Amino acid sequence: MVKISFNSIDYQGLLEAVFLATQDAISVVDEKGEHILVNPAYTKITGIEYDEIIGKNAYYDIEEGEESVHMKVLSTRKPVENTKLKLKPSGKTVVAQAAPIIVNGQMKGSVAVLHDISTIKDLTDKLEEAEKKLRQLTYKYKPEDIIGKSKAINEVRKLIEKAAKVPATVLLRGESGTGKELFANSIHAQSPRSHKNFVRVNCAALSDSLLQSELFGYDEGSFTGALKGGKKGLFEEANKGTIFLDEISEISLNTQAKLLRVLQEKEIMRVGSNKNIPVDVRVIAATNTDLSKAVKEGKFREDLFYRLSILPIFIPPLRERKEDIPLLVKNFIAKFNDEYGRNIVDITDEALKILQDHDWPGNVRELENTIGRAIIYMNINEKVIDTIHLPHLNKKKQNTEVAVKIDEGADTLESVLEKTEAEYIKKIYMKFNKNKTRTAKELGISIRSLYYKMEKYGIS
Repeated sequence: MVKISFNSIDYQGLLEAVFLATQDAISVVDEKGEHILVNPAYTKITGIEYDEIIGKNAYYDIEEGEESVHMKVLSTRKPVENTKLKLKPSGKTVVAQAAPIIVNGQMKGSVAVLHDISTIKDLTDKLEEAEKKLRQLTYKYKPEDIIGKSKAINEVRKLIEKAAKVPATVLLRGESGTGKELFANSIHAQSPRSHKNFVRVNCAALSDSLLQSELFGYDEGSFTGALKGGKKGLFEEANKGTIFLDEISEISLNTQAKLLRVLQEKEIMRVGSNKNIPVDVRVIAATNTDLSKAVKEGKFREDLFYRLSILPIFIPPLRERKEDIPLLVKNFIAKFNDEYGRNIVDITDEALKILQDHDWPGNVRELENTIGRAIIYMNINEKVIDTIHLPHLNKKKQNTEVAVKIDEGADTLESVLEKTEAEYIKKIYMKFNKNKTRTAKELGISIRSLYYKMEKYGIS
């Protein structure tokens, strides 16, 4: 064991060596709170030179609004520990510890040690940002996926933003294909719960008993085939996050009663258990039916209906916002270019008009499928979607045009058919820039038949 003779130690030299060598900033103020001494590390961390800080008060090196540890020590005569401060002008964040300097019972000043945690804070901030981006990547949809500039969709967008700020239950109502899951995802992604799970449940896809075990979980042995140790329910999985109950109108009255209890008591009871488990879950429900009508018919609980519809949001059908179709089409082209490895650049005005004239009973989902199908139909060298790539919609339009011509009247049925055939052949012929081979292929006739008909109708 090494023995040290304290009488032989040069205390002043030792303290000076420690003062100069430490990587933490050290600052000393007198009883008036004015700086009288700092070490080299202080200048490195704060960005303030020795000559500048000497004589300055204890607030000189900290951001406005921060509390000086030196002044707190001088006023309380007690040490201060682990206080986070932001310095100026460097902007660095430090953890400060300070203690009084008392000589012969008299307060002579305060000494503080500042440990730079900026690097740790930066790494923590970057980690949190990375985790946030990772969570956003796991979302099936994001707020920017709400496409459109129509008044109808802008109104919905405003309601979505309001809904995201409060924990109230939301009832999304709209026809099939309007994108209710997209809007539910958007609410969650913009809410304070965005860092937690978003759990989607299709209530129509499961039997009543299976839906209950999925929603609320079950205990071991609660039914034949139950997992050993039981299983967490989706409400537990969504704890602190959001659960999206799609097609809520399809759940039984029995399950409705249990769901009502979750909303009222904020706790669930697993199937086969008598133990209550607290949960903190934001509920978003969706339906394509009129729940108020279901309430009148006794198919849906009135108390649950009011619990769910604290904030009702109606998603308009596509036929009520047709001005959004061009933007939606552009978005879907980009999507399918990525998925199919294509390079489609545009859509013709004629094709776009066909899309805008359609009523879209399947809403945005039908439009998306139509664009995807059109791109599949296109040859690899084609870059622009045209009417030829929308055969089912194009034929519907042509049938409508034929019906209009018939209504206008003609001498005989034969003349009506001939005029219609002539106009249609001419239209297809011009569409393909007078290419007879492509025209015949589109019409589904031989090139010889096309020559005959063109001569018959005087098409040159």
